Amino acid sequence: MASPRTITIVALSVALGLFFVFMGTIKLTPRLSRDAYNEMKRAYKSYVRALPMLKKMGVSSILLRKTIGALEVACGIVMTLVPGRPKDVANFLLLLLVLAVLFFHQLVGDPLKRYAHALVFGILLTCRLLIARQPEELPPEKRMLLVNGDEQPLIHEAAPEKGKMKVS
Repeated sequence: MASPRTITIVALSVALGLFFVFMGTIKLTPRLSRDAYNEMKRAYKSYVRALPMLKKMGVSSILLRKTIGALEVACGIVMTLVPGRPKDVANFLLLLLVLAVLFFHQLVGDPLKRYAHALVFGILLTCRLLIARQPEELPPEKRMLLVNGDEQPLIHEAAPEKGKMKVS
């Protein structure tokens, strides 16, 4: 049976992965929702207008929107389908993207309701990353304590069995 930690990581990975595939696809094509696609186009134009530095670097609103959308789709697919360390890398990249998007929303002065979803999913990405990076709990018979370079069983596990006395 899978541990609660594993179930949590898998559930968060799949849910977050599918969400970012969906959101990235909306940024890339109007096929899912023409209204949402047009809203994304408008929003990214305001982001580039608010940061003239992007225009000087040759980054247009189209390039910014498509780059972020493609990264979201790629990282979402990795979060959903690929096992192991790549999920953590995709999680970290998505967290950076969410932070950038939150920065853009603050820059243009959007109200909280316009970026609340990004805030919530940023928190979920942070939680998933923290849970995934915690060391796996070892069974009691495998836990050892390093003492002067030697492995020793933990004290409470090294105690004699009940009813038996340990004589040294």
